[in-house]
Amino acid sequence: MNRNVTNFLRFILDELLPPIIRDNRFFMYPLFFIWYKGKNVKKLMHFKDHIGNLSKEEFSHYYDIYDSLPNRETDLSEESIEYIYKKLNDDKNASILDVGCGSGYLLKKLAANGFTNLTGCDLNPPKLESNIKTDKVYLEKLPYQDKQFDYVICNHVIEHLLDLSVVIKELRRITKKKLIITVPKQRYNRFTFELHINFFPQESYVLREIKWQGEQECLLVGSDWSFCGLVE
Repeated sequence: MNRNVTNFLRFILDELLPPIIRDNRFFMYPLFFIWYKGKNVKKLMHFKDHIGNLSKEEFSHYYDIYDSLPNRETDLSEESIEYIYKKLNDDKNASILDVGCGSGYLLKKLAANGFTNLTGCDLNPPKLESNIKTDKVYLEKLPYQDKQFDYVICNHVIEHLLDLSVVIKELRRITKKKLIITVPKQRYNRFTFELHINFFPQESYVLREIKWQGEQECLLVGSDWSFCGLVE
């Protein structure tokens, strides 16, 4: 399902429905049944009710059983990708790390546009072309040296994290020039179709969580917040 379509549906549900309806499990259940293809519906609907008591293994299990209707290759919009290109300054030989790279969609786009020093990391990294390195990692303890990468990119990841502050520190530690982060502009609802536990309805929520010391930028790009922090 196209990202623009899902953003439009999210806007209707999250912004136009009053909370008394939006947080009603009986109203939402049929929509979740369709979204999750009838599988593990109650468990996934009530994900946020249990996150405070989940072990890392139990937390990961939710992602093992997650299978939703969109099933798209990336959550990035074209506007967000253009923003990332702009912040890379056409630095084709720079070392670039995509943290939580998912299917490797952005890495493949970068490679196709001439970027040559690419690495992706994820809990379940994809197999990509031989010129793109991929690593299996835990985000809370990245296996990289301080300032190892010129540019570190992290898209649609931190909204899922239990240890958000720990991961932000790790991202900054390994960044030499710029850290680029993309998160959805989304308000909290009890029942959300994605397994999000951190929400960023305003720019101030992004800046509060990232706590960047130094020059920074946070812009609304399409339906997402795009953050770029410069390392001094």
